[in-house]
Amino acid sequence: MGFSHQMTTHHFLLTNDGGIIEVEADDPNDKASRNAIREHLEHIAALFKQGDFDIPMFIHAQTPPGASTMKRLKDEITYETQATAKGAEVKIASANAEAVSAIHQFLKFQIKDHQTGDTTEVSY
Repeated sequence: MGFSHQMTTHHFLLTNDGGIIEVEADDPNDKASRNAIREHLEHIAALFKQGDFDIPMFIHAQTPPGASTMKRLKDEITYETQATAKGAEVKIASANAEAVSAIHQFLKFQIKDHQTGDTTEVSY
């Protein structure tokens, strides 16, 4: 990924139309981590748009729930990367109910596996 998990914080948020992957440097002055996060999330978003979910499979040693459906419905899902003050976020959205359900499954798995403590309920 190009950045340390010990120096950064991941959050996974569920929204009505999908969700958000957010990663930020713990130290607001850590520009190296911030920049690496931004590059990584841009790369991830580009791969996901193509239906390529190999990186999550390698990180978690399994294909996360929802990834197969997200791959199949890739043309109905948008991935919007946005820089934040200390990193970046990827907004994942769809108007397709099956895709939204798959996104929620994928993000709930991430919450559990990364042990972020984020809610598994739709927050907005």
